[in-house]
Amino acid sequence: MPEELRNIDRFLKLLVKKNGSDLYIKSGSTPRIRINGQIEDLSREILSPQAVDEILGYIISDQDQSTFEREKEVEFIYEIRGLGRFRINVYQQMMGLAIAIRYIRIDIPSFEDLNLPPVLYSLITKPHGLLLVTGSTGSGKSTTLAAMIETLNRTSSLNIITIEDPIEFAFKEKRCTIQQREVGRDTPSWPKALKRIMRQAPDVIMLGEIRDSETILLALTAANTGHLVLSTLNTMDARQSINRIISLASPAMSDEIRHLLAATLVGTVSVRLLPCSEKSGRVPAVEVLVATETVRKMITDPEQVGHLRQIISEGYGQYGMQTFDQSLGNLHRSGLITLEEALKHASSPTDFRIRARGIDGQSGMSWAAPEEEEETE
Repeated sequence: MPEELRNIDRFLKLLVKKNGSDLYIKSGSTPRIRINGQIEDLSREILSPQAVDEILGYIISDQDQSTFEREKEVEFIYEIRGLGRFRINVYQQMMGLAIAIRYIRIDIPSFEDLNLPPVLYSLITKPHGLLLVTGSTGSGKSTTLAAMIETLNRTSSLNIITIEDPIEFAFKEKRCTIQQREVGRDTPSWPKALKRIMRQAPDVIMLGEIRDSETILLALTAANTGHLVLSTLNTMDARQSINRIISLASPAMSDEIRHLLAATLVGTVSVRLLPCSEKSGRVPAVEVLVATETVRKMITDPEQVGHLRQIISEGYGQYGMQTFDQSLGNLHRSGLITLEEALKHASSPTDFRIRARGIDGQSGMSWAAPEEEEETE
């Protein structure tokens, strides 16, 4: 392997220089990076198993090496001072070792930087409840969650405790006291951290991800006892998120979880990243569900959850909710995405195309901003 490829820091500096989001390294392949959602070669050099072993040896600790040897995969954070933090996921595959690396920026973006809807300000200032950020892997959930914490950090005086695996964004305290705990290093597990967190007097609890029934029950309990709980789920929209939480519970607990969720849910924010129309970069299409009394009643009735999209659409003007199609419409109207890109992701491309031509579709769903709708009513 050429000397310029031997030190992984060189890969990572190129990743940042090219404004990439991910770096992929594996035995028998060229190093590749993801830029604006597209994967391209970083070098034509084919990496041998020995070369990948050397790259891993440069960044992995003895403790993480032991975990990898035992479990055949491990995740940790690697930092280059002045450049950024990188989430490293190491795993075994058919051709040998593979390493997936996600770039985590030093500067934490604001809602405005991310082009997120203003209604998020009102959701994160609720005194208690559960607020979920959802989406597929790589959709921007962690960045959105970090922007929420940083907004509170700038505007409120609160005690914020995060439980993460691993810690990604490193917050600098402003108005808030922020304690970041890493599973496996600072606490044995998510449930154990949550069981003891009440004695640490948090106002806001941030969980990197909800993964199992015990975690969701403890999170809902915390949300129901005067804490704002922020977390993520790997689900595509509000309906899937509610169904996923219910499905995590045992059959004997499902009704209790359903009613506890209805009582505590603040809202869901589902994100999908789309390529911008004229400049490099990506912009999020965002579905927002606000937990109104109507929504809470629907959550308690399994047959009604499937109608959430209609409720979200109808709550656009009054509550600031929006469906993905409404978000796509606003992005297209603002010139941030092309019509072709919007149609790829629209739930009803035919209806979307009609509205894009200025003809009202059957559902009466507006693309105007909530403030504009209120002014014209």
